[in-house]
Amino acid sequence: MDILWGGLMTTTGALFVYWGTTESTVAVYRLPAARSRILWGDRVHRFSQVVGAVLVVLGLLWSTGVIW
Repeated sequence: MDILWGGLMTTTGALFVYWGTTESTVAVYRLPAARSRILWGDRVHRFSQVVGAVLVVLGLLWSTGVIW
């Protein structure tokens, strides 16, 4: 079961890195980006890239059983 949730977390993180890099207009990305823009301003896409990278690392660690 950890492989499933870790894989889902890794996939979500990879999507956030991709969407942040391309400054995507996908509706699924626009909502969290709009909420983050309140705090981060014009750096919202860089913030999404960093959060996505953290999710990728944590997802890989979770799916391999290193954490949790």
